[in-house]
Amino acid sequence: MPLIPTPLQASTIPEIQVDGRANAELARDVSLLQIDEDVNGLRRLLATFVAIGPREGAQSEQLNWLDGAVLDFGKELRVSMGPSDAREQMFAGKLSAIELSMEQGRTPEVVCLAEDTLMDLRMTRRFKTYENVSEADLLQQIAGEHGLRAVADVDGPTWPLAQQWNLSDLAFLRERARRLAAEVWVDGDTLHMATRDHRRGNSLTLIQGGNLLQLRLRADLAQQRSKVVVGGFDDNDQDAIDEEAGDSAIAAEAQGNTHGVQVLDRAFGERVSYRVREVPLADAEASAMARAALLGRARRFVTASGVADGSTAIRVGSLLRLERVSPLFEGDGYYVTRVRHQYDQSSGYRTHFDAERAWLGRAR
Repeated sequence: MPLIPTPLQASTIPEIQVDGRANAELARDVSLLQIDEDVNGLRRLLATFVAIGPREGAQSEQLNWLDGAVLDFGKELRVSMGPSDAREQMFAGKLSAIELSMEQGRTPEVVCLAEDTLMDLRMTRRFKTYENVSEADLLQQIAGEHGLRAVADVDGPTWPLAQQWNLSDLAFLRERARRLAAEVWVDGDTLHMATRDHRRGNSLTLIQGGNLLQLRLRADLAQQRSKVVVGGFDDNDQDAIDEEAGDSAIAAEAQGNTHGVQVLDRAFGERVSYRVREVPLADAEASAMARAALLGRARRFVTASGVADGSTAIRVGSLLRLERVSPLFEGDGYYVTRVRHQYDQSSGYRTHFDAERAWLGRAR
């Protein structure tokens, strides 16, 4: 896996564009900028600007950024981060909130919030019934409603009935994706749904004491289960549905290492989870639900939370290899589930991340 290069000398002040035009004054006044994303999709931007400064034609400093000339509701913000000679666009979305913060003894600040294209899906609620559809079909239909292309890379059953009952389009797609242990995100004008094995994230190496500045690692059995059982009733065949998923569902991802289901059974014995709130109407539906539920638990057996030198290469879906962190936790297989790209005036550019994997290494 490639190491993340660290330039010897480079500016990491973000480049900020408003409606397609770079604004040097915004870059001058930015004191804090955060771009957040997780496996649920929807990138979010928080940007804080010093609000007192010079204004062309004025004899004294003025309160800036509140007249709507540059920052205004609905304007498109694009942010590029990284060293000045190799910036990458990390956010594109529309401004949805403006805040003025004033406190005695401190310089006034203007705070802006923005969300990416999935904001449109988050704010659109429907009552709708779909018949004989797969998750790929649902993605295609909802993407079309918002003028987006759709790319689905999931394997799952065709559902005789799917109901969107007073849910936003985004919440509905997230719910459908969870049934297959899949993820939803937007990239440009394309709406994606894919399982982890098809997301094809890049691979990176982080080294404690090098480009990895801070790290907390945990192996936790509290949410692990030996198997997940999903039941229901097939009205067509007049027969009970009883499907389960066990350690075979996670064995391939564990790469022959010791995964959480094995440790749970050895330490505490068998623990079974029964899911009764879903209403599967066929064996294939119940099987998909059971497998997704077990994968969701098993993948969180080992979790990592860390801070690295600022790197635009660390994204949700990236695969990390951690080195110099003890044999139990060392190695590859860490899947990034949350990332925050942050710039501030004291630390410069840093990347905060959460990652998880299903297995432990062997203590030497």
